[in-house]
Amino acid sequence: MAEFLDLESQDGVRMPWNVIPGTKQEAANAVVPVAVIYTPIKHFPSSAAPLLPYQPQRCRTCRSVLNPFCIVDFAAKIWICPFCFQRNHFPPHYASISDDNLPAELFPQYTTIEYASTPDPTATVPPVFLFVVDTCVIEEEIGYLRSALLQAVELLPENSLVGLVTFGTFVHVHELGFAQVPKTYVFKGSKDVSKDQLLEQMCFFANKPKPAVGVIAGARDGLSRESISRFLVPASECEFTLNSVLEELQKDPWPVPADQRATRCTSTALSIAASLLGACVPGSAARIMAFIGGPATEGPAPIVSKQLTEPIRSHKDLDKDSVPHYHKCVKFYDGLAKQLVHQGHVLDLFACALDQVGIAELKTAVERTGGLVVLAESFGHSVFKDSLKRIFQASNYDLGLSSNGIFEINCSKDLKVQGIIGPCATLEKKTPLCSDTVIGQGGTSAWKMCGLDKSTSLCLFFDVVRKETPDATVQSTSNQFYFQFLTYYQSNSGEMRLRVTTLSRRWVAGPGSSQDLIAGFDQEAAAIVMARQVSFKMETEAEFDPIRWLDKALINLCSRFGEYQKDSPTSFSLSPRLSIFPQFMFHLRRSQFVQVFNNSPDETAYFRMILNRENVANSVVMVQPSLITYSFHSGPEPALLDVAAIAADRILLLDSFFTVVIFHGSTIAQWRKAGYHNEPEHQAFAQLLRAPHDDAESIIKERFPVPRLVVCDQHGSQARFLLAKLNPSATYNSDAALPGGDIIFTDDVSFEVFLDHLQRLVVQ
Repeated sequence: MAEFLDLESQDGVRMPWNVIPGTKQEAANAVVPVAVIYTPIKHFPSSAAPLLPYQPQRCRTCRSVLNPFCIVDFAAKIWICPFCFQRNHFPPHYASISDDNLPAELFPQYTTIEYASTPDPTATVPPVFLFVVDTCVIEEEIGYLRSALLQAVELLPENSLVGLVTFGTFVHVHELGFAQVPKTYVFKGSKDVSKDQLLEQMCFFANKPKPAVGVIAGARDGLSRESISRFLVPASECEFTLNSVLEELQKDPWPVPADQRATRCTSTALSIAASLLGACVPGSAARIMAFIGGPATEGPAPIVSKQLTEPIRSHKDLDKDSVPHYHKCVKFYDGLAKQLVHQGHVLDLFACALDQVGIAELKTAVERTGGLVVLAESFGHSVFKDSLKRIFQASNYDLGLSSNGIFEINCSKDLKVQGIIGPCATLEKKTPLCSDTVIGQGGTSAWKMCGLDKSTSLCLFFDVVRKETPDATVQSTSNQFYFQFLTYYQSNSGEMRLRVTTLSRRWVAGPGSSQDLIAGFDQEAAAIVMARQVSFKMETEAEFDPIRWLDKALINLCSRFGEYQKDSPTSFSLSPRLSIFPQFMFHLRRSQFVQVFNNSPDETAYFRMILNRENVANSVVMVQPSLITYSFHSGPEPALLDVAAIAADRILLLDSFFTVVIFHGSTIAQWRKAGYHNEPEHQAFAQLLRAPHDDAESIIKERFPVPRLVVCDQHGSQARFLLAKLNPSATYNSDAALPGGDIIFTDDVSFEVFLDHLQRLVVQ
């Protein structure tokens, strides 16, 4: 795996096939799609990806950027584009280039490079944060939320603009620019308000008459700066006003009958927030941060009725299509997503409730705008509080939030792009590069990324279009496929940047190509491409059977690349390059992405949104958690994710991305309860207890959303967080567990049985 990690640290790219099947048929036989997982603005040291202070050289025909794979004629000052073979002249300021005097973009090691444009000081709008706060929660929750928001306000960048909308039965837009007394504009929660009505009612045209024609868009088009600064105020100026409004924040005063849910107009509030930003600061780096504490019951998109007799939708209800509001809500939030993408704004969602709040419906609006999402049980939970702090805190682990991104792609003419699964929205730029088969956001070669950060990762799918196998001479002379990814974005300092990553990968076709394909197979990347694809299919295809689809793919892959004699399961073997892939598939089949039983639609949507935006290393931990054991006999060491890892005298640390579990064996737990670790002669035991906590701390420190920490003992109720993830090699109906070990009460098959069946099916 090491060489794939090296490639990732150079370009932020992981591919299942680093040697690509060269024809359409070969690609179909290879089972795992030709795909790329790319982290557009991954953080590199400046030695790896230099920042150039000038404009890039573009190809006249295909607009690709000058890169190390171009053929350069130094005498004639011409470069040939590797994508369309167009000959381009260098401009006069490149006159001094030669073999030993290359510009940075032609250095062979700089396959990823960044260009900074000279900023126009008049055009830059500071970042905007619009807090949309739910007040239909109990007093205790209001208290937690108030203290979290006060802390966030202190951490905001000095120059940023801040706005506040609170909602319950009605929507209140607070005029923070009016410091003398608290002043709000109130809108009825059950009515959808258009942008024009909003501007009219909020007196935007009191001093400056409304223009007769054209779209109203910010201070340049139709609005005065004074009217905008009533609602969006610099953080440094409004801290006192904002603090006093938050200090006074009360629970929604409207009475709630005992047999009903609270009247919560989430959709109206989000729609008003989007229209307000669209009118005041279109195209700027603005985020709507929604803090929601329960299900929406009012407005254009309620997820459930007010009557408590109607339960909130479950996966079963969605499968049976018996949810009255579901399609209406999804349609509403699709419209909101389109509006936000058009404005270039981001929707972040903080859902903190024991009940569902409607993440499943809101998913498109958050995902297409590249928003952040955090799901917790309460506003007082560390998962919410620490995650909110991480967004604004400037530290080594800051998220590097950027905005206004546009992602474009160029590739060799034998490849076509099918689409992207990840946090972006199509710009519907149809080019000859687009494939007829569409996966995710497809039918385009350019995408909008309203919000992106250092770990945002896109999964791109490609079609190989070449039909017949070229002869050997063609293969030996032009055996490279080229890809170029262009990401324009506004960094958190406000300057516009362009990052260019250009890759070349060898392709193979014809007899004997299997060995080459296996040599370039990255099993971790392949597992994550399959995970994203299966999650996407489960959401978009009716009657789709994920287990069957994954099993079929695994059997086909093993029979294509495994070595065996027909009808002899014992003869089956896989190359080390493929040997862990079946294990990943086993854990993927059991993961929360595929098994929706015991999860609400909101939780499933949340898990999939995070899977679709994280890089390979983090996604692998979601699919197959890592397990480390601590004991007196040895230092911390990795263990197999198996029930056999449990022992009475061991501590286990499980990292499943969303939760970090510290599990004490029964003997360790007894000693801890007896207080041995406090006695001076048992220093070694105290250190053993501390070690997993230190490691958990370092995991939690650099992860977003902050994971939940569970500390539990063997046979305790919280031990379920660990047992649910382990391979059930010892169950209640198998042989007895090892002394001091454990068994799992399940009818699930173990990995050994799974592998056994796989071998039998492959050799048929």
